[in-house]
Amino acid sequence: MPYDLFKSLQNYIPPNYSGIEYCQQLDKWLEEDKSREQQAYKLLREWLLLMREMHASDIDFGAPGANRQIWYRVYGTKKPMKQFGELEYYESAAIILSCISPSQKQILYMKRSVDFSLDLTEEGRKARFRGTGYFDQGYLCCNFRRINDVLYTIDGLRIPKPIATRLNLGFEKTGLILITGITGSGKSTTLDAIIDMNNRDNDGHIVIIGHPIEYVHDSKRCLVRHREVGVDVLSFEAGSVEALRQDPDIIVIGEMRDPRTIATVLEITDSGHKAFSTLHTSSAIDSIHRIIAEFPAEEQERIRNRLADVLTVIMSQKLVPTVDGKLVMAKEILSVDASVQAAIRNKNIGEIYQMMVEGRKLGMTTLEQDLLELFKRGIITNISAMSYANNKKRMMQLLAMP
Repeated sequence: MPYDLFKSLQNYIPPNYSGIEYCQQLDKWLEEDKSREQQAYKLLREWLLLMREMHASDIDFGAPGANRQIWYRVYGTKKPMKQFGELEYYESAAIILSCISPSQKQILYMKRSVDFSLDLTEEGRKARFRGTGYFDQGYLCCNFRRINDVLYTIDGLRIPKPIATRLNLGFEKTGLILITGITGSGKSTTLDAIIDMNNRDNDGHIVIIGHPIEYVHDSKRCLVRHREVGVDVLSFEAGSVEALRQDPDIIVIGEMRDPRTIATVLEITDSGHKAFSTLHTSSAIDSIHRIIAEFPAEEQERIRNRLADVLTVIMSQKLVPTVDGKLVMAKEILSVDASVQAAIRNKNIGEIYQMMVEGRKLGMTTLEQDLLELFKRGIITNISAMSYANNKKRMMQLLAMP
């Protein structure tokens, strides 16, 4: 046992305890001596601050799945860190419980999962993390994701000027913009870059609804409000409706997770606001299909028409390994015009891929075209281009062209 703090805990937990009872017993142990909680939190703090030095995006530990190891994801690869030694399940759980509030513990016990944010300061420099506590085989475990403390620029993300213009409140006052991709694809990073651009370039009011709030934007030219689900507002849906009464220019909904939230986002955009949100989909076409399919068949025609009216941009993205062992963003961009609107309304969504192929002047690109560009610039290999393409046949054709 590498951590002396937990010696007194070794025989504290009855052998038949697991799940909530197990955590509540650990919580009692922490409460009996506040210095225990402080020391456990200090350990966690050290592990989290190390992430910046390692260029790690995530850390995971706890429960049987972690095999008593602490795991870091560095440039897309997750590996255990042997130098930290082994952690017993109860040690990991005590460390996790040391960083969440009493109300968050109640959510954890009720829902078996809790999302939260954590702020740390080291030598005057702030670090922020998104945490998720959950159970694995009856034992508590956790993932922490490091929130970038440096904002990317629109140019740095290689977003074409015609698209950047559509994202800017100064040029388009209304419309729904979706940033999509799988978990860990950098959606939040892109969304924060877009928020920062609007915050710097325009006079207005931005309301951000997140679960949890990740990057915290200082008010610059815009007044920026951050509303965390479960803390400041009950749900994404409730936050979106309430935002309409708060005189917003831009409403940012962290994620469209369910039909009710999707319907609310369409409604607030239809009412003349600019809205940004995210989806867990891997392409622009999948995003359109996903939104429509979330609703019963009898409602899909109405949703299809509303989506065609309000949708302006979809940017789907992936993080692809580079030749030097890092990661680069590859993206697919759809800019909605009259032709795309007609395709959505007439159920010809399959035609949109070719519109993106031919829409380079409008800032559009398919994922395969963007991967080809990264390959030609020597940033990624042809193997990576094939691996991360959505349309493998088209990617093979592009790579074979002289």
